[in-house]
Amino acid sequence: MSLRARMALFAGAAVAIAVVAVVVAGYGGTRSELQGQVDQSLQSLAKRPLQNIGLGPHGGPPQPGVLQFGGHIPSGNRDHDPDEGLGFDNLPPQAFGGPSGTFTLFKREGGTYVPPGQSYEIPSTAAIRTLAAKGQGQFYTDMRVRGTHIRVLAIGIGEKGALAIALPLTTVDNALSNQLVLLLVIGGAGILLAVLFGLLVARTALAPITKFTRQTESIAENPERIEHERLDVTGSDELGRLARTFNQTLDALEQSVQSQRNLVADASHELRTPIATIRANLQLMREEELLSPEDRAALREDVIDELDELTALVADVVELARGSKPSGEPGDVRLDSIVRDALERARRRAPGLDFHQVIEPTLVRGEPDRISRAVTNLLDNAAKWSREGGVVEVTLHDGVVTVRDHGPGFKEEDLPYVFDRFHRAKDARSKPGSGLGLAIVRQAAEAQDGFVEAANASDGGAILRVGFGPPLELEEEPAEAESAVGGRSARD
Repeated sequence: MSLRARMALFAGAAVAIAVVAVVVAGYGGTRSELQGQVDQSLQSLAKRPLQNIGLGPHGGPPQPGVLQFGGHIPSGNRDHDPDEGLGFDNLPPQAFGGPSGTFTLFKREGGTYVPPGQSYEIPSTAAIRTLAAKGQGQFYTDMRVRGTHIRVLAIGIGEKGALAIALPLTTVDNALSNQLVLLLVIGGAGILLAVLFGLLVARTALAPITKFTRQTESIAENPERIEHERLDVTGSDELGRLARTFNQTLDALEQSVQSQRNLVADASHELRTPIATIRANLQLMREEELLSPEDRAALREDVIDELDELTALVADVVELARGSKPSGEPGDVRLDSIVRDALERARRRAPGLDFHQVIEPTLVRGEPDRISRAVTNLLDNAAKWSREGGVVEVTLHDGVVTVRDHGPGFKEEDLPYVFDRFHRAKDARSKPGSGLGLAIVRQAAEAQDGFVEAANASDGGAILRVGFGPPLELEEEPAEAESAVGGRSARD
């Protein structure tokens, strides 16, 4: 079921519930009002017979001060009258349930009395017989007698038993039936209109979303349109926010696609050089009998060097293709241990350099392999630009790794692009490398919610800083940071 149909259905259901509630309340209110009028009429009809025998309006024993109306005060021989002095002998003849009421006297010892001229009596029930035996109290009840719906008021009249008065409910039932039909017609029309208006409202409300859907489907079918296709943003409501959010998603997707295209283009360009060199050397080696032993050895050494460079380049490209998304479940990592291990490897690879270290115990959350590679790339970059016998200063403080060399530093025009993929300064093009090492450092830092910075030291050399997210609290921290013998801090 479509969203539009669901909205219309929900709107119709909500209105249907409201209409049913109104119909039930209206019908119940009218029924209560009409029944109350009938009950008042029954009380009025019971008033004169009760007054004739000296009882109050609700039956029971005589009440002092009650004025007697109509009929005549019962004399000694009236105790044996069939109507027990209720004055029924003056009632006009009428059909059962007529507008003047139907009376029936239920005697305490059993039996009934019906006024002269009244052809029918009110049927006896267990409740009426109980009331006649008690002689006190009153209640209302509904009956259906000979096809006529009646309302009955039964009143206890002391030792005489109970008096029952009935009025027809035909007029009330007809009025309620007519009202019910009218309410059902109005309710049905209201529900139908609610569904129609719900469809109209849903169509109007979902029109922008329909437009968004068509545009997104168009972009999905033609991915090349992502570079220039955006949703129209109008207003600041929820739909406007949705459009802006989707446009931001398209911007991020476009940047990702463009970045991947650039990576593929740059990688293919960088791969041409080592592959062409290896191919040329292999072609020369096909005629190695014409070469001197020294030339053959140089060719083999050159092929091995180019293969090593090609392997490193492919590994760097694969690492960058991972993006900033974690490849595994991150865990707690001792950053100080990773930096020490990287320093040991750097000393073995560059024995001519002096590495000074100031390292604080640090715990971060991340991927140890990715962090280790980033730190190694920082040290390799410093070693590449350091002179023989130079000093490389490594500091780990507040979760930030700082590597400073004493080489030529960065040119000002290169500083903004130090961590870009395949960026190589003019002076670096003659040195080994592909320009991906520092890009991998930035990607590793971003994967850990960290940062990278590049700057020049005031007294010469380059300073690279990288953070791998906020440091975590260690259970036990030494009072002072560990420092290499003869080393000095690289803090600036």
